[in-house]
Amino acid sequence: MSAAQLETLTRNWTPISTLICVPRTEADYTRLVALLDEVTDEVGEDESHPLASFMDVLGTLVEDYETERVPELA
Repeated sequence: MSAAQLETLTRNWTPISTLICVPRTEADYTRLVALLDEVTDEVGEDESHPLASFMDVLGTLVEDYETERVPELA
C-alpha cells in the first residue's frame, strides 16, 4: 500500500467505522445484519455491483459471529 493510499484509507475509515466493525456484542451483530440486509437489497445478484465485495465482507462478519456465538438448532 502506498503512502497516498494509506492516507486515503485513514481519512475515510472514521466515517466507515461507525457502520462496520467486527461484531463483539449482540448490538453490533444486529446492526451488521440490518446493514447486510440493506446492501443485499441494493446489490441483489449483480456480482459487478460496486458494493458486491462489501456485501461479502459483511456476510463473513455476520457468519463468523453466528459460528462463535449462536448455538445450532438440533
